[in-house]
Amino acid sequence: MTDLLFIAPRARAIVSPGGRWRPCALAFGLIFALPALVLGLRVSVGPAQAQARAADEAAARELDAIVALIDAGRFDDARARIDAASQQPGVDERERAALAFQRERMRRIRLDFGLDRAQAEQKVRAQIPDLKREEFDAWDRQGLLESMTIDGDKRYFNRAPSNLFRLSAQALARRRPDAKPLSAGPMETLNDHQREVRDDALERGYGAPRRVRIVQSLTVKADAVPAGKTLRAWLPYPRELPHQQEDIRFLASAPAAHKIAPASSLQRTVHFEQPAQAGKPTKFEVSYELTVFGQYRRIDPDNVAPAPVNGETRDYLGERPPHIVFTPALREFSRKVVGAEKNPYRIAQKLYAAVDAIPWAGAREYSTISNISDYALRAGHADCGQQTLLLMALLRLNGIPARWQSGWVYGDDGYTNMHDWAWLYLAPYGWLPVDVTTGRFESPDPQLAGFYLGGLDAYRVAYNDDYGRGFVPAKRFDRSETVDSQRGEVEWEGGNLYFDQWDYDYKAQVLTTKQ
Repeated sequence: MTDLLFIAPRARAIVSPGGRWRPCALAFGLIFALPALVLGLRVSVGPAQAQARAADEAAARELDAIVALIDAGRFDDARARIDAASQQPGVDERERAALAFQRERMRRIRLDFGLDRAQAEQKVRAQIPDLKREEFDAWDRQGLLESMTIDGDKRYFNRAPSNLFRLSAQALARRRPDAKPLSAGPMETLNDHQREVRDDALERGYGAPRRVRIVQSLTVKADAVPAGKTLRAWLPYPRELPHQQEDIRFLASAPAAHKIAPASSLQRTVHFEQPAQAGKPTKFEVSYELTVFGQYRRIDPDNVAPAPVNGETRDYLGERPPHIVFTPALREFSRKVVGAEKNPYRIAQKLYAAVDAIPWAGAREYSTISNISDYALRAGHADCGQQTLLLMALLRLNGIPARWQSGWVYGDDGYTNMHDWAWLYLAPYGWLPVDVTTGRFESPDPQLAGFYLGGLDAYRVAYNDDYGRGFVPAKRFDRSETVDSQRGEVEWEGGNLYFDQWDYDYKAQVLTTKQ
């Protein structure tokens, strides 16, 4: 089913193994194709239909070319092509919106790549006071400092200096002794909670519940829009998921008037409207409680069979452009990792280990990336959502159904962070969670070492059971986050408000399970 919300970023260009751009018009072409053509049916096409189809295909090819130019850093050329394409006769609203998003994508990329060489080097030197220029150059040549050359000007990703110390043991060893330790969440090391979940859930698949109170807010900066104009905001809101999260109790919201999306919404939200006031920030807030259960299933590889293709799995087996595409590079990577293995669970273990081996690093905004799974495969690093989409693409390529889940993780001490993970389907066990970013633990107990392949802790709230799905009520303008939904979204009659125009906050308080 076409997801109308994300028309704009559907167009993509795929990089061939040789690194050259190969236009791929399929994704954008599907937006315009006749239903019969999408389904591959033989139909009688008259001259008018043929002419319309040719025009649609030409528009798709042009958009693919623009996407490729942007990904190559040729922004001036992309802008010229966007201007020319927008002025073509017969350009409809959908095509115009897709072109406009590519212009916006360039603006977002520039925000992400805000450092020049001197600024990036200065930030690294703040951690390594006696940094040598040759060291910086060497790390740069190795691709450890993410950069993008935009119209001949080399720009560094804002988080490249801090990411360096996660990607290079040499750089980490050179940090000044009093540098702040690299952060890690409470569930990123093996602890008593994973053991509790394993022991409690071993027979029924779930257990070790936690009751948690959430308070989330989104605050639009003062004078971001004219006074009196209505701001429309969406904040994530959880769904009841049997044996995963239950007993959701709404507490309060500000403003008090709100609309909670139906439980069928795969990216569920609570929606508000509020007028902006001159010189004052505008705050939206929601609070609620829920009970979250840990998950664990013990898998016997000898019992695992190929997944059936049915209503439960069909939608989670194939490609879903632009972020799950079976590119030549993905196929080659899969062949090397999987080898001759045929058992679905053993295949999943191999793919899990391979993606887990990709170092974690802070990520660019997802809306700036034309194919996230391909990016994760090539960049030499990835964050949780990028690793998850890569693993999902690899699992699906190998006939193992895989679907997305994401939300926030929390701790007993007030720790919170956004996080993404997945679920895979193994017959006869059904859907099983997989958190490839937390990955394997060092433990002599194989059940605990591989806990996150078939298990989840209870210190996470899921808000999204798919990625890139529409809101209820629908958002009028392109989202700030076109893939996930964790921080919230806000717009007004003049357009979307991007992340640089508002702040967000998320607090979690662990309660006793009976509260």
